[in-house]
Amino acid sequence: MGARPHDLIVEPAAARNVPRGGWRLPLVAALTAVGAGLGGMALAMLLHAIQHLAYHYSLAEVIGHQSFLSGVEHATPLRRLAALVAAGIVAGAGWFLLYRFGRPLVGIRRAVGEADVSLPAPPRMPVFTTVCHALLQIVTVALGSPLGREVAPREIGALIGQRLSAAFALPAPWQRRIVAAGAGAGLAAVYNVPFAGALFTLEVLLQSFQPSTAVLAIFMSTVAALVASMGLGSEVQYTLPAFTPGLPLLAWAALFGPIAGLAAHLFAKVTATARLHAARSWRLPVLCLLNFTLIGLLAMVFPELPGNGKGPALLGFTGQIAIGLAITLLALKLAIICSSLRAGAMGGLLTPGLACGALIGVIAAGFWNMFLPNIPVGACAVIGGAAFLATSMQMPLTAIVLVGEFTHLQYDMLPAVALSVVGSVCAQRLYAAHVSTPVPAAVVPAGTRGAA
Repeated sequence: MGARPHDLIVEPAAARNVPRGGWRLPLVAALTAVGAGLGGMALAMLLHAIQHLAYHYSLAEVIGHQSFLSGVEHATPLRRLAALVAAGIVAGAGWFLLYRFGRPLVGIRRAVGEADVSLPAPPRMPVFTTVCHALLQIVTVALGSPLGREVAPREIGALIGQRLSAAFALPAPWQRRIVAAGAGAGLAAVYNVPFAGALFTLEVLLQSFQPSTAVLAIFMSTVAALVASMGLGSEVQYTLPAFTPGLPLLAWAALFGPIAGLAAHLFAKVTATARLHAARSWRLPVLCLLNFTLIGLLAMVFPELPGNGKGPALLGFTGQIAIGLAITLLALKLAIICSSLRAGAMGGLLTPGLACGALIGVIAAGFWNMFLPNIPVGACAVIGGAAFLATSMQMPLTAIVLVGEFTHLQYDMLPAVALSVVGSVCAQRLYAAHVSTPVPAAVVPAGTRGAA
């Protein structure tokens, strides 16, 4: 979980005063950033190539942004089904074998550990198991899994940072910072979001804005994004039309924020529970095959369903989706995200959460426009995505910057986005403090702990 704004801390004096390793620190930071950039670029290219093979559309088109939805739409219904069945086979067999024969996974949060220098070093991320875990996520998302692909490049960046910082014998606190910044650099590389990658490091992983750490995170995320752009280009993830914000949009954002917060809180609870009870042993391959086959059958009618949610989010951002279809896709998206986690598939919830928030924003804007002065539906989708993401992943600052970098959002939209994010986070925390039970921690069984 991310940190609350008032929980963000400056690290203890003991941690701040530890020697930084002289010339070794900038060298390790630069090497990790380059490695995270190359890793993110390679994973994105692998994703694109598998999408091309699975849905049989132009490789030149798939490398261009925002093409997966059109590729799925032009694929035959039977090809969609076949791709999702393949996803089920890969997910079930892959994770079953990894859990059965691989070394125990160590997640990024465990690898980052604590900032207190008095504590022992956190466990190492096993190379083979971590790489296989990342590759399985990329392959299954490319074939149509509804989970996100952003965890895989973060794991690769963290793995590279941990190994290099240990090899160069950096002090333990700086090893942890390099691992965290490496994970943020992986995120920055795969999505070309350097500032969001740095903020993710500070707000979510380290929960600190200590100046030297902030400089490190910004440097590494920027370098990683530049390296990855050499192979992936620097296109914006979502191209938006020009919006005309006004007082009606601000009023809508203020009212919508608490709705998004409560919906995101429920989403976080349900998905965490699904992870907690994820299938293992022989049930994993069986349930994965059944789950993804069902998604494939649904995709024969709804080509917007396969993938991490970028297609529905784009439709919402550009105002190209009717309220009826938005309601249907939202219900189906929530169902297949939870069923995939429960079946034992792994992946992130960043883009899926963004898509769900965008669809909720479209629905809320549609009802508003029936009775009140019209507001741009696409703008509401952007606001909805940011507010939902801020609360579901507990990263309000990162969510605002991430959506801004995803869309190159015009500056006059920022007040409405920020207002909705504040309302969302405040409503969720008030509800969680006075009404709701705590969100269950996502855990995995012995031999795989830390993978989530």
